[in-house]
Amino acid sequence: MKPTVSAAGLKSMTGYAQSRLERDGWLLRVNVRSLNHRFLDLRVRVPEGFESLEPQIRQLIRERLRRGHVEVTLHLETIEGPAARVNREVAGAYLSAIKELRHEFALPPEADLMGLLRLPGVVTAAGAFGATLTEEDLERLGAHVKDCVEDALLRLDEMRLTEGRSLREEMHRIVARIDGMASEVEQLAERSRPVYAQRLKSRIEELLAGGPLDPARIAQEAALLAERADISEELARLRSHVEQFGQLMAGTDEPGKRLDFLLQEMQREANTLLSKTPGLGEDGLAITDRGLQIKAEIEKLREQVQNVE
Repeated sequence: MKPTVSAAGLKSMTGYAQSRLERDGWLLRVNVRSLNHRFLDLRVRVPEGFESLEPQIRQLIRERLRRGHVEVTLHLETIEGPAARVNREVAGAYLSAIKELRHEFALPPEADLMGLLRLPGVVTAAGAFGATLTEEDLERLGAHVKDCVEDALLRLDEMRLTEGRSLREEMHRIVARIDGMASEVEQLAERSRPVYAQRLKSRIEELLAGGPLDPARIAQEAALLAERADISEELARLRSHVEQFGQLMAGTDEPGKRLDFLLQEMQREANTLLSKTPGLGEDGLAITDRGLQIKAEIEKLREQVQNVE
C-alpha cells in the first residue's frame, strides 16, 4: 500500500526512499536520496539505452521538491527471458571480418567462441537493451516508471516530514530559550536605568565644570548617551523576529529561506544589543553574557534551518 502524506508541515531536506514495481515483464526499482542544498540540485541516473526516460523523471522531481541535492537512480530488469541476449547480426559481422582476415593472411582456421562473445556489442544484458524497444514499448514503460517514481517520492516525503517534526521540536526548544533570555535582558536593562541616569548626570557636570555651555550641546550629549544605552528597540525587534520564526514553523510551506532571513535579522539585533551594554557594572556584564548566549542559540538555529526545505 502506498503511504499517504499531508502536503503541509515542516520538511527536512534529508531523506531516502526506494520503490519497487513489477509490471508487464519488467522489474523496476527507483532509489531517491536527498541532502540539504540552497537550491534544487538534481542528479538522475538511468540505464544505458533508456535516456529518453530521464526528462520525465526530472519533471516529476521538480513538481515535488524545491530545494536539496537529490539523487535518483532507476534500475530496470526483465522478469522473463534470458539473462543475456546475443546480437547475431553483430556476431556475424565479426565472423565475416575474421574469415576475410584469415584468408588474406593465411591464418589457421581456429574458432574462438569466448573471444567472439567478448567483442563489443555481441552480448547485451537483458536490462540494457532499451535501444531495441519500440516507441510503444518505451511509452508503456514510461508510464510504469512514472508510477514507481511517484511512489518513491511519496515515501521520501513521509521520511522528510518525520525528520521535519524532529527539527521543529528542537527549534521550538531553542526559540523558547532565546525568548526567555530576551526577557531576562529586558529586566536587567530596566534595573540598570539608574546607572544610565548617573552616567548622564556625571557627563553633564563635567561639561558644566568647563564654564558656560550651550543648552543645545547639553541636549545633544544627553541624547547621544541615551541612544547608546537604550536597547529597548533591539529587544522589541528580536522578540518580534522570534514570534515570526514560530509562526513560520507552525504553518508555512517551504519556510527554509524565510527562516534563514529571520536568523540574519536576529543576529543583527543581538550584535547591536551587545555593542550597547559595556560599562554598566554587574548588570551590564549580565546583559553581555545573555547576549552572547542568544548569539550561540541563534547559531544552533542556523544549523537546524540549513536542513529545512
